[in-house]
Amino acid sequence: MPKQEIVSTRLAEPNGHFAQATQAEASGRFVFISGMTARNAEGGITGIGDITAQTHQVCQNLQAAVEAAGGTLEDVVRVDVYVLDVDQFDAIHAVRRQYFTGVAPASTMVEVSRFVRPEYLIEINAIAVVS
Repeated sequence: MPKQEIVSTRLAEPNGHFAQATQAEASGRFVFISGMTARNAEGGITGIGDITAQTHQVCQNLQAAVEAAGGTLEDVVRVDVYVLDVDQFDAIHAVRRQYFTGVAPASTMVEVSRFVRPEYLIEINAIAVVS
């Protein structure tokens, strides 16, 4: 499913790995991926205390969900990122660049006070358009 980054010269360039806006053809299926945490396939938590390891696990979980729907991470057009410490922005985006290698999805990042498990440092939900 082709997606296209939308760039406005009236906006500053993004300071992380995300697009100002992303356009996707709606001829595909919308896939709404619930918030993914660092919970691994065995039910344990990967990378307790390590934002890089947790972000890798979250991205792998997003990848597994979108692939189960017949797509790839390239089909993801939007992510919402929730973190305990927004000062981890650069570390999170360094990992995101490894998974979202084409046109980056549109994105929002918000610092939150806590998650359902105290070991979680990050949660990401996503919207994909899969052809």
